[in-house]
Amino acid sequence: MMAAISPKHSLQAELDKITELLAVLKQEQQDLVAADIEHLTALTPHKSALVNAMADLAAGRHRALADAGFPALEAGMESWLQAQHDDAANLLWQRLLDQTREAKELNRLNGILINKHLGHTQGALQALRPQQTTVYGPSGLTTGGSTRRGFIAG
Repeated sequence: MMAAISPKHSLQAELDKITELLAVLKQEQQDLVAADIEHLTALTPHKSALVNAMADLAAGRHRALADAGFPALEAGMESWLQAQHDDAANLLWQRLLDQTREAKELNRLNGILINKHLGHTQGALQALRPQQTTVYGPSGLTTGGSTRRGFIAG
């Protein structure tokens, strides 16, 4: 019979992936600030692959927690660590939590930058769209109005 995998088993791999994700998020932020869309587009599949790998590792840890009789979620990990008295596992877990918080904050800030870019792009597109002017004729009915274009300066 095979021994059960410990919830500690994936912590280092999870920490490695979140460290790599942090580097990608920092690069994404630099690309957003520089408006380097080509490089930004190239980062997206790598970022998605890292997030998927992290989800798989966390799911394995949750299964190991359940197999050990603990809730299959983050609170279960805290309980498992308290029962183990394993300083090395506790340190890995705390580093993983810290880096996860940092990644969430970077992702939030990157989302703000993306929304700013979208707002600027939508404003520029709106200025380029023809705008209809309604003109009323002597009878009070609308007539074919003139179309004017917005103008962008600077």
